[in-house]
Amino acid sequence: MDGERLTQLAQVASWYYERDLSQEEIARRIGRSRSMVSRMLREARQQGLVTIHVHFPLRTDLDLAQKMCSTFGLAEAHILADGPTDYEMLLQQLGELAVHCLQRKLHDNMTIGMSWGTALYQVVRAMPEIRLNNVTVIQFIGAVGHGDPMVDGLELARWLAQKLGASLRSLQAPLMVESEEVAAGLLHDRAIAEVLDMARRVEIALVGVGTVDPPQLSSLWRPGYISESGLEHMRQSGVVADVLGRPLDINGNWLHTAFDRRVIGVGLDALRSIPTVIAVAGGMAKARAMLAALRGRYFNVLVTDARTASAVLSMNHAATVEGQV
Repeated sequence: MDGERLTQLAQVASWYYERDLSQEEIARRIGRSRSMVSRMLREARQQGLVTIHVHFPLRTDLDLAQKMCSTFGLAEAHILADGPTDYEMLLQQLGELAVHCLQRKLHDNMTIGMSWGTALYQVVRAMPEIRLNNVTVIQFIGAVGHGDPMVDGLELARWLAQKLGASLRSLQAPLMVESEEVAAGLLHDRAIAEVLDMARRVEIALVGVGTVDPPQLSSLWRPGYISESGLEHMRQSGVVADVLGRPLDINGNWLHTAFDRRVIGVGLDALRSIPTVIAVAGGMAKARAMLAALRGRYFNVLVTDARTASAVLSMNHAATVEGQV
């Protein structure tokens, strides 16, 4: 398409979207029909001259947030009050809510740790470009290798660094290797050890909460690191969740399995020592996994939805009454 046509499309789009002129008025200005203006506006969007992003009003439930904080020792909880039932739309709104939380904590001269997963993809997607000085984003876990920012920590860390004008320290290793011996060798590699040491000393960390049920929501199953039969074996072994790829039981205990010893990344003990760890997760299917992660106290700021938070509180109360915790 030639430049003159693009300029004309951009002018029509500007009149309509930025100056609020009607399609009839634009048609009179350019000597065309209203239907032609409508087609031009559609063409402008197809050519990428116009992008539309709907900002949903994000209502939060303060009472539920206070209950979550008092029950699980959180410093902050941001609970989406009217989250959609569609999982993808829910994650999108949670990502926007998490951005509101994160932006208040950003400043020059800081380090940010980045995990992986679909919830954090939505956080980075919603993050506007903010130019900060002397900021470093550090990859927390090894790369999945798909080059897909929805599942790969390296791609998410790189994308966040670009949006913040920050430098990136990447972990040049896969998320999981074929044996414990290979993992031990990589963890002693000087370059990898240096990045992991920096990761343990970040000011803010962003993490998700993984589940082993259903498989479709498992961050370990989607990239092919574990099969459905492998997930079933993990469930039978007492695993209900993972944080940073590290398996947890229902009480939040880190299970040091053979699977865990093949993971390249920051450990959960180090995560607890980071001043601000923001976890973003939601959806009723994640409720049991979130309860496990909350009991383990691996984060102190939570972004989730009201239905899931209520389910977590109910499960925790029921288990307390029955003497399971």
